[in-house]
Amino acid sequence: MYVDGKLNPSAGEENRRQTLCVAQVACDERSPITELGNALGAHDFAQICLFISPQADFDALTAEAARRFAPATVLACTTAGEIGSAGYEEDQIIAIGFPRDRFATAALLVAPLDDLNHQGEVDQVIRARLKLAGASPQMENEFAFLMVDGMSMREDELTSMLSSGLGGVPLFGGSAGDGTQFQSTRLSLNGVTYSNAAILSLIRTTCPVKVFSLDHLAPTEMRMVVTEADPSRRVVRRINAEPAAAEYARMLGKDPNQLDQFTFAAHPVVVRLGDRHHVRAIQQVTPEGELVFFSAIDEGMVLTLAEPQHLAEHLDQGLTQIAGGDQPDMVLACDCILRRLEAGQKQMSRDVSEVLKKHNVTGFGTYGEQIGALHVNHTMTGVALYPPTSVPLTKVPPE
Repeated sequence: MYVDGKLNPSAGEENRRQTLCVAQVACDERSPITELGNALGAHDFAQICLFISPQADFDALTAEAARRFAPATVLACTTAGEIGSAGYEEDQIIAIGFPRDRFATAALLVAPLDDLNHQGEVDQVIRARLKLAGASPQMENEFAFLMVDGMSMREDELTSMLSSGLGGVPLFGGSAGDGTQFQSTRLSLNGVTYSNAAILSLIRTTCPVKVFSLDHLAPTEMRMVVTEADPSRRVVRRINAEPAAAEYARMLGKDPNQLDQFTFAAHPVVVRLGDRHHVRAIQQVTPEGELVFFSAIDEGMVLTLAEPQHLAEHLDQGLTQIAGGDQPDMVLACDCILRRLEAGQKQMSRDVSEVLKKHNVTGFGTYGEQIGALHVNHTMTGVALYPPTSVPLTKVPPE
């Protein structure tokens, strides 16, 4: 394991004790895959997940990792920042190993996302679930982890489709990132790079698990209606029959020319679905004054401005509640880039990082998150994993 850019010599012993094995290295390290392999230790891994900074040579690294870690299945994606040993991190490669004595896995490639065969994909998921269950009956706990191209704009359709094949298996995941560039995101399965694709990992384990979703946003009384949109591009042209960016800025009391990622992070909008509000985060403003969203948007949708609660305090409370008095061995999490931007803008990055370290959170920054059948934003989704010796925990639905 790497702390402050240096190899922690106790990492191998620590990884022998942990539910999952975790290591990290700076992306400009001379031999990053070799160093990660040494830090992960001599396990028989069923699966390795790599969260890779967009500053790294993704294709070369993932090809080398597939050779180095074979016969383990190797999944990878680019990130919008990493969550590592110091909490929020940048320019890192995070490796997570799933030892075969505690985990059984199956990885499914879903591609291309713009031409999904719904019934075919659902059938594939069902067959894989049944096969995995038959091969690992002693592993009674299960969840599904999804990595998806964060520029595909197909996450909403994808998660809805996959949920019908997963049945009661809880799903969480994240959309691959590209820092703050929003240009190109990539995934890899066993050394082959993909875009316009997703990778679904089915996981069974002897470890008790809790899949969760957290956001720190409270809806206000300020509402607006989408009156003109292009749902296929997640673009809103008009709000309240006025140019979208100008009307959004007016409601905030701001100059439309000053709208940026920090504005969107500080002033998110939510929609009501059932008895809960879910974020429909804004990604950027087009030169034409349109608003581009991170998730599904449509005409007639009522958007409500939301007020963020204290990010670090809410995160600490949420993770403590999830633990329920029985501290997880590790939390694997997908954390929206807007939360990181908000933390930076409010000078809370260090406080959030301390909370992440306190609760043993590892993961990556995303362009959107998945929970169950939903694609959401401005959220942390994840799974808390407990040692096999813990009192068995019942799977809980997301809050």
